[in-house]
Amino acid sequence: MKKGLLLIIIAVSFLTVSCASTGYNTQKGAAIGAGLGALAGQAIGHDTASTLIGAAVGGLAGVIGGNAVDQN
Repeated sequence: MKKGLLLIIIAVSFLTVSCASTGYNTQKGAAIGAGLGALAGQAIGHDTASTLIGAAVGGLAGVIGGNAVDQN
């Protein structure tokens, strides 16, 4: 129960911060992607390695997506 509530709070805080800040989309995409990837990795694998892999993959996907938006 506590884990689910913590994950919801973290997800909402990421979404709130991403909407309120200004800056480059590449940086915002990396931060949001890494956070959401870490949450997904922990939810799927339930260990530290999965969390780190999820953060890395999510961060990379966020950088690619944010950079594409910046180029437009």
